[in-house]
Amino acid sequence: MSQDYLHLNARDNVAVALRELAAGATLAGVTLKSSIPNGHKFALVDVAQGQPVLKYGQVIGQATHPIAAGDHVHSHNLGMAEMRAGDTSERGHLPEPPARRTFDGYLRPNGKVGTRNFIGILASVNCSTTVCNAIAAAANRELLPRFPGIDGFTAIIHDQGCGMANRGEGFEALVRTLKGYRDHPNFGGVLIVGLGCEVNQLTLYKPDGWTRERFATFNIQEVGGSSSAVKRAVEILTPIAEAANQDKRTEVPVSGLVLGMQCGGSDGYSGITANPALGVASDMLVAAGGTSILSETPEIYGAEHLLIQRADPQTGQQIRDMIDWWRSYAARSGAELDNNPSPGNKRGGLTTILEKSLGAVAKGGSAPLTAAYAYSQPVDKTGFVYMDSPGYDPVAATGQIASGANLIAFTTGRGSCFGSKPAPSIKLASNSALYASMTEDMDINCGPVVDGVSLTEMGAQIYDLLLDTASGKQTKSEIFGYGDNEFVPWKIGATL
Repeated sequence: MSQDYLHLNARDNVAVALRELAAGATLAGVTLKSSIPNGHKFALVDVAQGQPVLKYGQVIGQATHPIAAGDHVHSHNLGMAEMRAGDTSERGHLPEPPARRTFDGYLRPNGKVGTRNFIGILASVNCSTTVCNAIAAAANRELLPRFPGIDGFTAIIHDQGCGMANRGEGFEALVRTLKGYRDHPNFGGVLIVGLGCEVNQLTLYKPDGWTRERFATFNIQEVGGSSSAVKRAVEILTPIAEAANQDKRTEVPVSGLVLGMQCGGSDGYSGITANPALGVASDMLVAAGGTSILSETPEIYGAEHLLIQRADPQTGQQIRDMIDWWRSYAARSGAELDNNPSPGNKRGGLTTILEKSLGAVAKGGSAPLTAAYAYSQPVDKTGFVYMDSPGYDPVAATGQIASGANLIAFTTGRGSCFGSKPAPSIKLASNSALYASMTEDMDINCGPVVDGVSLTEMGAQIYDLLLDTASGKQTKSEIFGYGDNEFVPWKIGATL
């Protein structure tokens, strides 16, 4: 490490600039041929056209033109590669359990634990979304002041539920997602509102589990219309709120915590600071008995071998099958999995999806991969697990919450703003400049890692913040009010 650049692995033939570097400067034994933007890469040796470029000790692409030592390495001379490097790091192991292994949560009768105590108003179909919003507003205005033990009434709305087939993977994903929210431990009660004539009928959502006494449904067409639906909902929600208001936080083991891990607006520092630091925190959580979920299958493409080698044969094959499905899915849509990174990612220094994926997988730490799940499928095992999803953050987080995540940790290098009710979302900045410019949105700064703070120390800070947040500390996104518009179930298949 130097104050000007990082050479991350002895096998790497590139280094990462820690500030804007001027053309003509001599660093790491090479003279820079052009200026190198902060977070971008420069070559340490000559790389022939067609030869691999390595970062993190892994292939991030191949030279599309001859690269000379000191050249800026980016989209103009680096492209995709099918080759992979072996992994030399020790994987599939956990640290000793941390000393802190409890938090204050809402222990539900079914054994699951809530980190918040919202009441959800779920729309079964797009046609009931306006009414659901009106119900939430009325309940927050009329009922919430009477019941301070409730975190709020929140509308869970979307643009699906009709104009779609009533069978197949798209419909099944929507139903599975809504059922996951219906049964989520961060809800102390749930009301589902339909229109009445939609494909996604309320009969699919009969009460299941401990919320039976705090669960209700009705169709707008059956109660006299929109205004009548709001009045009826407030009547129904009153006894539900009375019951939920009695719920109290108690000390519970970390085994009740399910963490969904996201990254968005990534940059050249994400895979160096925030993502591996979150990986340390994830390992600590798993060692303490908790669960962490990694997702975004298009953004593990090129790094899936690092997950497969940490899994049993069945789980490893599930990961391979997911990658194959995504290849086919992208091809049917006339797309490629390397349509990532985004323009913002590239401005931050990322070049190929391989480079982005290697950084993204770092969120998963070093723990063994114990299971793989379909999108929004209930997670029924503890430990480090994988859930299939698109790379689009709101869709991925929605699936993780439906699978049981009661807390979200979201890393960013460019400044993504995000929150997702009912699960609180922690934002981790990958660099100090971002943290300084968006302090009102970022909960923790991982930038000091490049100044010498160890990943172990930073991971421990994140772990403590996870437990504090799970115990009720509000995140920056909660304080601002994010979360009412971030429920985005994965839309698969034709709109009819």
